[in-house]
This record gives sequence, C-alpha cells and structure tokens, in this order.
Amino acid sequence: MSAIGLQPLLLVVFFVLMYFLMIAPNQRKQKKWQQMLSQLKNGDRVTTNGGIRGTIVSVKDDVVQLRVPPDNIKLEFVKSAIAAVTTPDE
Repeated sequence: MSAIGLQPLLLVVFFVLMYFLMIAPNQRKQKKWQQMLSQLKNGDRVTTNGGIRGTIVSVKDDVVQLRVPPDNIKLEFVKSAIAAVTTPDE
C-alpha cells in the first residue's frame, strides 16, 4: 500500500480511537447521572453542583426540596442541580 492509500485508513482509525477514548465514557457517565436523578427519594442526602449539602424532603417532577443544616432551611432546586447522592447504599 502506498502512503497516499494509507492516509484515509489512519484517519478512520483515529476517529474510532477518539470515540472509544472520549465520547463513549462521557455517554456512560451521563447515563449513570440521569439514572441517579430518576432514583432520588425523600431522605436521601445530596450535594448540589454549587456545593450545598442537604436532605431531600420532597421530590416532584423536575424539582427537589432540600432541608439544609444548621437551621433546617428548606431550599428548592431543579433536579439537574443535584451532583451526587451521599447516602450510603444499604
């Protein structure tokens, strides 16, 4: 094979490699995050994207209400603002 015929093959290999190294892991991470959001329930301890930690007291369609210490203030967030559930699995 000549060098000219090898270039398109290398380009295809490069894009396949980029997919498996960058795009596929991000898609798996996004899917796992969406699953975590769909499983939120009252009593879960969560952390928001802004770093606020609290306990869920109410879950509605796309909104969660958190009770935040130390004064037990209730704050309302959209579900997409939840970064992580910190409640240990039982």
